[in-house]
Amino acid sequence: MAIMLMKAMPMLKSCSCTDSATVSSNLHFFVVTSQSVATIGRLSTKDSVLFLCDMQEKFRPNIFQFTNIVSNAARLLQASRILGIPAILTEQYPKGLGPTVPELGAADLTAHAKTSFTMMIEQVEKELEALGNPKQAILCGIEAHACIACTTFDLLERGMEVHIVADAVSSRSQTDRLFALSRLKQSGAFLTTTEAVLLQLVQDAKHPNFKEIQKLMFQPSPDTGLLAFFSAL
Repeated sequence: MAIMLMKAMPMLKSCSCTDSATVSSNLHFFVVTSQSVATIGRLSTKDSVLFLCDMQEKFRPNIFQFTNIVSNAARLLQASRILGIPAILTEQYPKGLGPTVPELGAADLTAHAKTSFTMMIEQVEKELEALGNPKQAILCGIEAHACIACTTFDLLERGMEVHIVADAVSSRSQTDRLFALSRLKQSGAFLTTTEAVLLQLVQDAKHPNFKEIQKLMFQPSPDTGLLAFFSAL
């Protein structure tokens, strides 16, 4: 807020009016406009990082729509490689919950083992610093009300813009999943979908990688049970 006020001062000083109400109105417009621009949520390949949270073998039989969630996350990972977006992978207590499932296609990534519910452990913090502290996080994985939620809170507190891919996150119960998405939206995260992310990242059919991204969208994203509950979000 202080930075926005400093930027606004030259504009206000140049205003010929002396009416304090007009000055106040101008200042309010500047602040609201600045906030709107800052929170519009437009994704950029230059300042994004893909977070892949805890899609592990032991979760397979228990997570709602697990197969489709991983399928969507795998498409996001393929897109990140095409577009040069770095990816960060974590595993929750892998000794007990097993490794990341092979269909995610993340064998080339370093899996950061953790016991905390947030992905923001020391190793991940260091990786973000090495990447130049990107400003946007594309987040998928499990569980929505646990590790996805805690990671979102930490990323928001870090000042990052968080894009939760709704059809690439889940929980054991649909209730926990949907209430988590609603809660995280209240906290300031953006809710999006796999295909929406892919299109926002290229933005133009003339993009040099568009045809490669288009191949990832030949088949529509599988239904993960969100549509019937959309009003709850």
